[in-house]
Amino acid sequence: MTEATTPETTRTALRVHRARLIDGTGSSPVDDAVVTIDAQGTITYAGPAATAPPVAEDDSSVRVVDAGGRTVLPGFFDCHVHLAYAHGSPPGRRAELDPVLVTLDTATRLRQTLDAGITTARDLGGLSAGFRTAVASGRIVGPRLHTAVRIISHTGGHADVRLPDGTDLSAGMSEIADDTDAARLAVRRVLRDGADLVKVCATGGMGSPYDDPDDEGLLEEEIRAVVDEARRHGGKPVAAHAQGNAGILNAIRGGVTSIEHGYGLDERALDMAGERGVFVVPTLSTVYAGINKETMADYHYQKKVRWSGTTKENIARAIEFGARIALGTDAAVGPHGVNLMELAYLVDLGMDPMAAIVAGTRTSAELLGLADRLGTLTAGRTADLVVCDGDPLQDIGVLGDPANIVCVVQDGVVRKDPLPPAADTGRRP
Repeated sequence: MTEATTPETTRTALRVHRARLIDGTGSSPVDDAVVTIDAQGTITYAGPAATAPPVAEDDSSVRVVDAGGRTVLPGFFDCHVHLAYAHGSPPGRRAELDPVLVTLDTATRLRQTLDAGITTARDLGGLSAGFRTAVASGRIVGPRLHTAVRIISHTGGHADVRLPDGTDLSAGMSEIADDTDAARLAVRRVLRDGADLVKVCATGGMGSPYDDPDDEGLLEEEIRAVVDEARRHGGKPVAAHAQGNAGILNAIRGGVTSIEHGYGLDERALDMAGERGVFVVPTLSTVYAGINKETMADYHYQKKVRWSGTTKENIARAIEFGARIALGTDAAVGPHGVNLMELAYLVDLGMDPMAAIVAGTRTSAELLGLADRLGTLTAGRTADLVVCDGDPLQDIGVLGDPANIVCVVQDGVVRKDPLPPAADTGRRP
């Protein structure tokens, strides 16, 4: 499919100079750095200006961006979003809207997320695969997408929001499975609808009215059947909504790729996850920014308050343990468009700022199977990068304010560029 040609999809060779480079590998920052990108959107150099390849003064084929001493980092990932839903709006509310309005509102949230510095996102329930195609083909602008399409849950489980008469309030977000055969069939259905990965509910949750985070979701053998079915179809990864520790252990033993939330993680679960290479996506935004008594159902509010302290304690332990943490926010439960505040929450619980940046770039790329293309600013990688005001190693919170994300490049295309004209039209090497 041919990509539409608009100012936001026009690719040209780029040279970013006078930058402070944080490359996503965990290496020390490089002052007075240069990043060069070819006309195919591939990074050809990222390092000190002193050893950068020269550019001819009269070479008009290269667009030179003067970062003005700002920090340049890889484009970030959010590995847990729900872009089809407005912040704070329960799934049932979407069914009240005209589908055209839902589509347009979703496109707006995609743009907000990209402008916040997220160049790649993984949607874990509710987003049609058509949005992935729309972004990839240039129809709309947003993060490149992986989507689970729907969530596999058991009857009465976390993703079952049906009324007693059978009305599905999820607007198609859930897929119900109550035995191993049904679990396999559910996987086949979501993959038929274009899912890049499979999501299961291994526990109850905060926002669901019929269960609690400590309740177990799919049985271990059902999770194992899901994982096997996903393996049989291209080795698709499996993400597990898993909050209470019993369900977390079931999910890890069942072979999932990632634990989403992980609020009840204990040392046994951390050991097992470490042994098996399972990622943890803590979604701390739901604890730090997702509690509002005025807008939440009482059962939801009470569960959040009851679990908030436990969550911080257990995720702090996971950070200290060295768990394989990727960045995810559960945006929709929390606000859209401020995704990188999650980095500040990780740092608040003990993660080093550089480690938090790596979690949101390289480690997240590893989770999505994209580390050979994305996640670091190194030669040969696809050119996804952000330019930010401030020093995130001194104040990680600067990344959480979209106003500080002054430039976003995705796949070699400048998507957000409010830098002053004088800063990006010079030809100085």
